[in-house]
Amino acid sequence: MSLFRALFLAFAQLGDPRLRAPLVKSLVLTIASFVAIWVVMGWVVTHTKLFETLWLDWTIDALGGLALAVLSFVLFPAVVVAFVGLFLDEVADAVQARHYPNAPPPRRRPLMVEIFSSLQLVALAIVLNLLVLPLYFVPGLNLAIFLATNGFLLAREYVTMLAARRLDSHEARRFWKTRRGQAWLAGISFAALSAIPVVNLAVPVLAVAATAHLVESWLPASGE
Repeated sequence: MSLFRALFLAFAQLGDPRLRAPLVKSLVLTIASFVAIWVVMGWVVTHTKLFETLWLDWTIDALGGLALAVLSFVLFPAVVVAFVGLFLDEVADAVQARHYPNAPPPRRRPLMVEIFSSLQLVALAIVLNLLVLPLYFVPGLNLAIFLATNGFLLAREYVTMLAARRLDSHEARRFWKTRRGQAWLAGISFAALSAIPVVNLAVPVLAVAATAHLVESWLPASGE
């Protein structure tokens, strides 16, 4: 299945009520998380004095605020993905019920495994984006870095989690290695959509649904 068709099928199913609930829950959790981060970091910036010279301190505060704004933008896709991971089964079940009713029943992972996986993704996203943070201030290069970094994170998380619904952990990791090139391209397209205002609100569910179609088409003996 092509990425274009997978996205088309995902868009076509957006009216499904079963897809709205996980989207709303993930957005509420994500917004609450960023508000908490902004409040804490704002307090730290305004209450930390590094220099006696007032203008130097104001400059550091301004740069800290700018860095926080950039990090909030670049981390938004990964944080949303982490929360969607908690409700990924709801989206995947809706896709399977509508398009793949004859597919084998999915494996279920314990909630603690889902939470741990989501925390791993957030930690990896923070580390990777901090490593490339200076490059985000380079015009032209920043967009390519954003798409490549977050595209990889989105692809890795969605493909491995959705493959784990049908394969054991070892097989799921091997499945990711064999499909990571195609998956990364899909992830880049999801990251690009996540940079578009308003559209980015639906990207988490769209990405899961589209990846579910791709994974089904990549797995042996799968089909619509």
